[in-house]
Amino acid sequence: MIIIDGRASDLRIENFANLEEILVEAHTECTKEQRIVTDVLLNNEPFSEIYPHQAEDIECGEIRSVEISTMPLGEMALNITDELFKVTRIMEDGSARSAEFFRRGDDQQGLELFQDLIDVTRDFMSMVGVLRHDFISVNEPEFDVLVEKVSALLGEMTEVLESEDWILLADLLEFEFMSVCGSWNKVLEKLRSDISNTLARA
Repeated sequence: MIIIDGRASDLRIENFANLEEILVEAHTECTKEQRIVTDVLLNNEPFSEIYPHQAEDIECGEIRSVEISTMPLGEMALNITDELFKVTRIMEDGSARSAEFFRRGDDQQGLELFQDLIDVTRDFMSMVGVLRHDFISVNEPEFDVLVEKVSALLGEMTEVLESEDWILLADLLEFEFMSVCGSWNKVLEKLRSDISNTLARA
């Protein structure tokens, strides 16, 4: 049996070769209704892939039941926006701690934290960009300015990293990058408001 949001679905396990085919079809159906899959129970046990396309390896003969939970896309977007506020704090904290390591001469720790910071920043920028594209139909000058600032700072910090000028890198992190991270909160508030307005009109 395939259950979606507590209701028996028209989808039948025997019509598919494996779990991945079931999930792809369910995702297609949910997308039409502006919903997104959040949780999957396989044979009454939580399922999430340990490796890419693991679901393809689970043949339908092994499947007794699939229960899928979904959430409206807009609601998910609001939840993600709330999480992004936490990410800006993580970015600010990471900038401060990385700068502190560099100033103390602990370059290895500083570099490890700096790399984590860069990865988090790229993921953050990507997610904000997706939300903006899906929920804001007009140009937001503040968004564009911040994107340019972040891009410029990342480029500058990369050059400084190559020259191994740790004190200058610490200065950029502490006095410029932290400030830009904090500035994102105003944009996120606007983004959250726009998403809420979009949902209210739906």
